[in-house]
Amino acid sequence: MTTLLIQSESIPLTVHLPSMGKTTHEQFYELCQLNSELRLELSVNGEVIIMPPAFSDTGNRNTRLTQQVTNWADQDGTGEAFDSSAGFTLPNGAIRSPDASWIKSDRWNALTDKQKASFAPICPDFVIELRSSSDTLKSLQNKMQEYIENGAMLGFLIDRKNQTVHLYRPLRSPKVLQHPESVSGDPELPGFILQMAKIW
Repeated sequence: MTTLLIQSESIPLTVHLPSMGKTTHEQFYELCQLNSELRLELSVNGEVIIMPPAFSDTGNRNTRLTQQVTNWADQDGTGEAFDSSAGFTLPNGAIRSPDASWIKSDRWNALTDKQKASFAPICPDFVIELRSSSDTLKSLQNKMQEYIENGAMLGFLIDRKNQTVHLYRPLRSPKVLQHPESVSGDPELPGFILQMAKIW
């Protein structure tokens, strides 16, 4: 049985579809091609997660996140920034779409054009997840831990509801910042400072 987890800003739903087993990457790719208007993820267990469009205020804050990461990436020049529509195939087989992410140029350029044009087989070096009104904190904490276990060197989990930012790094317990005005990406992202005023 294939499981479709439908996450919504208002009502989370789970849909079960008949299948011969968990969803393969090929089936997931075909599903994405047939439903290009949806934002989809694939869990390590083969669950297809459908995320409807975000509410307007969440979309605005996502744009602010991506804008700051992209501005820094352009100035820094050592990597590429991505928005929430980009999907990546992690080493564990999950296909994830962080709200904002960044990958070092040497790692990105080592991929083929064909790999880049699909769900690139790479875990971003830096990821940001922004908690929406329907997200549970635990589910996003698990997602952040998955990124770290699959090669991310830095992750920010932004919880607007509680105005906290959880910092994730390999081999360390998450660090929680209470009501920060800004969050630094040093030393992993030299000079990157996420200004929080327009994110809260």
